[in-house]
Amino acid sequence: MEEALKEFSTWGPRLVDLGTNLLVALLILIIGWWVSSLLGGWVRRAASRSSKIDPTIIPMFYSTVVWTVRIFTVIAVLARFGVQTASLIAVLGAAGLAVGLALQGTLQNIAAGIMLLILRPIRAGEYVALSSGSDGTVEEVGLFLTRLVQVDGIHLTLPNSTVWNATITNYSRNKTRRLDIPVPVRYGDDLGVVLAKLKTLVDANPDALKDPEPQVKVFDYKENGIIVNVRVWAEASKYWDLRWGLYQQIRSALEEAGFQPPIPLREIQNPKTGAAA
Repeated sequence: MEEALKEFSTWGPRLVDLGTNLLVALLILIIGWWVSSLLGGWVRRAASRSSKIDPTIIPMFYSTVVWTVRIFTVIAVLARFGVQTASLIAVLGAAGLAVGLALQGTLQNIAAGIMLLILRPIRAGEYVALSSGSDGTVEEVGLFLTRLVQVDGIHLTLPNSTVWNATITNYSRNKTRRLDIPVPVRYGDDLGVVLAKLKTLVDANPDALKDPEPQVKVFDYKENGIIVNVRVWAEASKYWDLRWGLYQQIRSALEEAGFQPPIPLREIQNPKTGAAA
């Protein structure tokens, strides 16, 4: 019995210290995780309210703040158990180098994400098309991935390196866009009347900008008719409304005025008689 008491008196304080360290470490971990989420949320809200901060970089700011606090929290927890943080940092550095060599593609995505945020060829809310065949409205440029929302509501997630290495066509960066509509006119129709009617129709459209002035000009001659080009500028947000509206109005207005669309004609000759069939 006396030996058991001696053993307990020897191990008791150690167990108490271990339990205390576990409790304190758990408390540090919980508080650190809570503080990281709190600071991340505060940074996101503050950045969202500022007109000087591009919305595209807000997710990266949030992730950086959150994981910086969490890494320091884990180091503090390990230090509570007597782990030498200097040695730990050296080990983490060596491990980071090894992981970096193994994950070169991931590092390329990080580097591409940083370049996208610095040079900003795309921003949140802009509609873009990539030479890889993807297109959509930019929702987020993260540390590893870029998220697009296509016109049919489908979310598209791409590695940052894919976006960075592609040719980017940005349809939203400029405030205005030009619309060109080819209108075929039959040979023999009064071209002057057609041009005047199209000019009147375009000038009356509220979505068509007056500066630059709309242009209605003869553009080309085809086998089956003359091509008249209707060139008009619109605000980027109203481009598709103007396009859809003009395509319908032009055809309806010309048909009401008695102008029918050209019909392709082909002459087939009989090889025996040489006469047209």
